[in-house]
Amino acid sequence: MKLATDIESWLQLCLVQGVGDESIRRLLVVFGSPAAVLSASDVALERVVKTSIARNIKKGADPDKIVAALNWLKDPANAIITLADHDYPVQLLNINDPPPLLYFKGRRELLSTPGLAIVGSRNATPQGLSNAEAFAESVSNAGVCIVSGMALGIDTAAHYGGLRGVSASIAVVGTGLDIVYPAKNRSLAHTLAKQGAIISELPLGMPAVGKNFPRRNRIISGISLGCLVVEAAVRSGSLITARQALEQGREVLAIPGSIHSPLSKGCHALIKEGAKLVESTQDILDELHYADSQHSSINMNNDTSVDVPNDDAWLLKCLGHDIVDVNTLCVRSGLTVESVSAMLLSLELDGHIACLPGGCYQRIVK
Repeated sequence: MKLATDIESWLQLCLVQGVGDESIRRLLVVFGSPAAVLSASDVALERVVKTSIARNIKKGADPDKIVAALNWLKDPANAIITLADHDYPVQLLNINDPPPLLYFKGRRELLSTPGLAIVGSRNATPQGLSNAEAFAESVSNAGVCIVSGMALGIDTAAHYGGLRGVSASIAVVGTGLDIVYPAKNRSLAHTLAKQGAIISELPLGMPAVGKNFPRRNRIISGISLGCLVVEAAVRSGSLITARQALEQGREVLAIPGSIHSPLSKGCHALIKEGAKLVESTQDILDELHYADSQHSSINMNNDTSVDVPNDDAWLLKCLGHDIVDVNTLCVRSGLTVESVSAMLLSLELDGHIACLPGGCYQRIVK
């Protein structure tokens, strides 16, 4: 079967040890196909790549890895998408270093859906998680697929929000697709494989290795029209993704936060550098030049009233939108520690606030 032969040739070339993406792209430009590369002479190969790379190509890939990949493809939910495929993501094709081959699980039609990357801190605040999930669902309902990296924190919240919307979500991972990382997201991975999609450029069996994640990030931004940063410290992997998005000509957007929160510093730095300040879904759609009259826009700037007793409402007003400890709340409200503690427990049980490490509290806007 021609398709099987083509895929096997792609695997044989891409799984050769020591042959990078740039070398593969150069070889394909010269020889036209993986099969032609593999059948080329040493002399012909050495005109394009280093002698050591040419020797590795002639030596061939590990046959066990090729067999493992072909067996993996027997599952109809699994696929390998190459630069030669008509549905290779157009956005990704236009970056400087598109991966020659993608391992894929899920709904293939999502590859042609406009995408928005949503990234942020693994140690996100409750408000950050709420923002990521709410914006992701709203943007997904507007017809834009949510793209993220399946990490804990903001990534996870964004995926769940996207999956609740009509345009689902795509995860780009930094391991082989036969490995779920982090393990806590196993349930999310199964849901994405059925209702959304999971992508990796890395071969099967590749574990979580630090150096692979920055490369993974270029695909997250490259497959998307823009990149929204929800929460990020000044030194954050999310900012790497944002800067890669900028280099790729993508729109960069950020949600502002409290001037006192370390997880707002990265977003504020991006806004100072020209990133779009996001307060509503419409801000995102306008920046992406994407219009959809059916979407339900959210505005996180709306300070809507909540149905709570009068005393609790007073405490919420004293809490504001920054992270506050109990002693500060007592000073602001004029109430005793006992009264404040009781009201905080009630508000937390009702989902209006979240308790943070260090005995601090934060209001949650829904």
